[in-house]
Amino acid sequence: MNRPKWPAIPGQDRFKGPSFHSTEWDHEQDLTGRKVLVIGTGASAFQFAPEVARTARQLTIFQRTPNWMAPVPQYHDDVPDGKHWCLNHIPYYAKWFRFSMFWGAAEGILDGVEKDPSWNEQDRSVSAKNDEIRQLFTEWLEELCGDDKELLAKVVPQFPPGGKRILFDNGNWIRALQRDNVDLITDDVSEITETGVVTSDGTVHEGDVIIYGTGFHASRFLWPMEVTGLGGVSLHEHWNGDPRAYLGITIPQFPNLFCMYGPNTNIVVNGSIIFFSECETRYILGCIKLLLEGGYHALDCRSDVHDEFNKQIDTGNLNMAWGAANVPTWYKNEKGRVTQNWPFTLLEFWNRTRTPNPDDYSFID
Repeated sequence: MNRPKWPAIPGQDRFKGPSFHSTEWDHEQDLTGRKVLVIGTGASAFQFAPEVARTARQLTIFQRTPNWMAPVPQYHDDVPDGKHWCLNHIPYYAKWFRFSMFWGAAEGILDGVEKDPSWNEQDRSVSAKNDEIRQLFTEWLEELCGDDKELLAKVVPQFPPGGKRILFDNGNWIRALQRDNVDLITDDVSEITETGVVTSDGTVHEGDVIIYGTGFHASRFLWPMEVTGLGGVSLHEHWNGDPRAYLGITIPQFPNLFCMYGPNTNIVVNGSIIFFSECETRYILGCIKLLLEGGYHALDCRSDVHDEFNKQIDTGNLNMAWGAANVPTWYKNEKGRVTQNWPFTLLEFWNRTRTPNPDDYSFID
């Protein structure tokens, strides 16, 4: 989630003005009073576009797919002084506060994005509870858009909630789109010219600056590092564009290689990546303990254990909205497989990573 992904748009190098990816922000560029073109409406643009809209003369945003937004009215609100005082001065208050946050979001809406095979409206939702979430999110968008039915039609997704990343929203995104100096374009981007962006309807949208909010190479784990395993095998050749790992941590033929935030350990609608990192750290330390106590030099994950685990992961993901929905998302790799997400509960990951099972590994003296 740190290597920028540039879209494959013809003429990208022709644009004569400044252009940059949001993760490599060009701070030398003052956007005040300029015509800014933003390609992408994912989590990145969701954060920076409303800020750009405050100072740009004109902001044109090109959207491929809208996102579901969970209403969080207090999002971005300042933490009150009293809360700061409590966190800093009352013994154990900070720990209890963190625990209350964790407990309230531990499994989140996980059961609301599970697929019900008997549900008849799979295109718009994957279960009755998923449809309730859809209605809740739609009502939030209707409230924000008011009488602007044209905008509402553009921002209501046509896929089940959970099919793509759900964004936290305090209304800032819709308010930005309602500004007089902001246009939301839903026609496909065809090419880029010396002066702007051409959409599929033939319209030329001219601009002074182009900002790409097009995400990251999320499925290219450990890239661009080169990792070599047993027999000189390259990790990226071994994966062949479809990264997998046992528990998201260990990989057959790559002894003593431990991943954190590895394949299929992304949290989608529940919990915290910090919790997973803590579980992974404990598991890795457990593996090192096995090596030291046994007097071994290395341990190597068994292929049969690895393969059986990944069968479970693939089945689990196909039963979730992000696996069932036919929608482009960074959760999936180029082969269409969900490479990112953990489809089960936090408790299951905690149990599976609590103590490494020596039977899952071959040990090398």
